[in-house]
Amino acid sequence: MKIIDVKPVRVNSFLYVKVFTDEGIIGLGESGAWGFLDASAEAMESFKTYLIGKDPLTIEHHWQYMYRCFHFRGAAVMGAISAIDIALWDIAGKYYGVPVYQLLGGKCRDKIRTYYHVSGETTDELINCVIKAKALGYNAVGHLSPFLDEPRSVPYFESYANMINNAVDRVRLIREAVGDDVDLCLELHRRLKPGEAIAFAHKVEPYTPMFLEDPVIPDNLDSMGYIAQHSNVPIATGERIHTIQEFEMLLSRNAMSYARTSVCVCGGISGAKKIAAIAEAHGALIVPHNPLSPVSTAACMQVAACVENFSIQELPDHDGISATERFTSSQAVEMKSFSQKDMVNWTPTVTNGFAELPIAPGIGIELVDDAEILFPYKRRTINTRLHIDGSVVDQ
Repeated sequence: MKIIDVKPVRVNSFLYVKVFTDEGIIGLGESGAWGFLDASAEAMESFKTYLIGKDPLTIEHHWQYMYRCFHFRGAAVMGAISAIDIALWDIAGKYYGVPVYQLLGGKCRDKIRTYYHVSGETTDELINCVIKAKALGYNAVGHLSPFLDEPRSVPYFESYANMINNAVDRVRLIREAVGDDVDLCLELHRRLKPGEAIAFAHKVEPYTPMFLEDPVIPDNLDSMGYIAQHSNVPIATGERIHTIQEFEMLLSRNAMSYARTSVCVCGGISGAKKIAAIAEAHGALIVPHNPLSPVSTAACMQVAACVENFSIQELPDHDGISATERFTSSQAVEMKSFSQKDMVNWTPTVTNGFAELPIAPGIGIELVDDAEILFPYKRRTINTRLHIDGSVVDQ
């Protein structure tokens, strides 16, 4: 079997790759470089020149070749490698007639614990969203920003005392509303500085959040380690880094209890498995990052099924627009103006907070015919929030 074509496929606000073989098997993968998908698509075109004529089943060799060929990386390049890697595993699963997790050592669990995305521009909206998640049967919620999901078009200002105390009080109100049966995964979106993050961690600790995610920008590994060492609340991070070496350096600094592996940007299924093994040696758990489409969900679930130190799977609402679009929009958007479910032939079934494993060969999902025509591609706009004084705010 040989690879005969590699085709980037742009659909709505997502970027996929299809890898074609001379035996008619087609692999599907997704890039997680969601802000720079056009650059990632061009990286796919470059890797295509290497992949044509190759055996798609020598996955590890192709991973090493693409990863090491130019010694330049970054989200766009790693998103392309990740998408191609997922597609090659998809081909392998279809070739052997089994789900990918069967090729990776078999399943460690029969179903996948998930957390439901919640959001709110006001305290009441956020609390009601968490209550809704519990009513739907979920036992964990994530993407929960105690600092709210206000539109990026609104200039930001809060006093330090109000910023910390209002956020902590929201967590208190949520905990009182849903009790201890629902785990709270707090998403801080890199909003804080190390000292602020430590102060927040101490004040929110009585309400037992499952973890604090990305309290500061991920660029400085030592800062994340410093926060983790001064916080009794576990730290989750990693969704914006790309290499196994970066994860190893974070883990060696005891900077995370939960590794947020972005399967569609950290090297695909192969990269996520490598990171999981390093994390296991450090006693850390895996929480796959998944703000993308159902294709990403299918790939993440292959990893979640076969990794012993898996904890919980991020699961966005595939009934509406993408999570990245919802949370980076400059103004309110119509959540149901587009359904991701219409693009694909599978989305997970969730019962009492646990998703059923995909059982079809490969990663277990396909795009509908002519998806790129039915759901035209739209470039993401550059948009970030500004402070009332005109400076840039992390949100």
